[in-house]
Amino acid sequence: MTSAIAINQTPKTWNWKGHNITYQQAGESGAAVVLVHGFGASWGHWRKNLPVLGETCRCYAIDLIGFGGSDKPQPEQEIEYTFETWGEQLADFCREIVGSPAFLIGNSIGCIVVMQTAVDNPELALGVAAINCSIRLLHDRKRVTLPWYRNYGSLVMQQVLGNRNIGNFFFNQIAKPKVVRNILMQAYRRPEAVTDELIDILMTPAKDTGAADVFLAFTRYSQGPLPEDLLPNLSCPTVLLWGTEDPWEPVAMGKELAQIPTVDEFIPLEGLGHCPQDEAPEIVYPILLEWIQGQSEKN
Repeated sequence: MTSAIAINQTPKTWNWKGHNITYQQAGESGAAVVLVHGFGASWGHWRKNLPVLGETCRCYAIDLIGFGGSDKPQPEQEIEYTFETWGEQLADFCREIVGSPAFLIGNSIGCIVVMQTAVDNPELALGVAAINCSIRLLHDRKRVTLPWYRNYGSLVMQQVLGNRNIGNFFFNQIAKPKVVRNILMQAYRRPEAVTDELIDILMTPAKDTGAADVFLAFTRYSQGPLPEDLLPNLSCPTVLLWGTEDPWEPVAMGKELAQIPTVDEFIPLEGLGHCPQDEAPEIVYPILLEWIQGQSEKN
């Protein structure tokens, strides 16, 4: 199985600003590709794509600081968990580890990270592919458009989670295999893709010191860029892929983003949920390979 090829190899470690960052690599030649996971996930969410992309590319999957096997320094005291921070991390990774510009591919909040990186460092981005981009509906600017009761409810929830004891209790209730499985069964449309291996990949980092603090810091992060802020400023080839059955990021909102002139193509992934790269890799990686090859031939 392709997942076993990636998951059984010991991940690599890169030191960034005094913090250990975990990443995995496949392939030694070809165009550089960097894969960025979504909220609460890790490089392991790309385990089914990494070996295949690595057959023709230099492919890397990184754990954002605060997630996966990467260090989880204290929010605010040691680091600010923002898209600007993660964008800087990804840019330095391209410079120091990849050693060249790369195709930047993200899922969920990872899409915002790769867009931020490409906007701030256009010389490093050969192209951006966003898979089910986070719309960030709890952002301050989005929340004011919600019905008053939903706006008020989400605001109260964020404030309540700001209490350390309550926040830790909430995290501990969520960070259980059964709860994580139920959440994934909502996000995925192919139940057979929600495996014990996947649960382990998501659960293991939740036991790390600082994991709860990072989780709570991000749930309270309602500022920063929205995709519609970043997309118009991209100067590289850009494509959006979208699972049409995503319960969290509606495909209709994805199609609205696709109207932004810098987006070259919108590719609906029929019948798939929020994480198509893991749910149906056999559908996603051929699309990515064709896109990478097509863009490489133009350069």
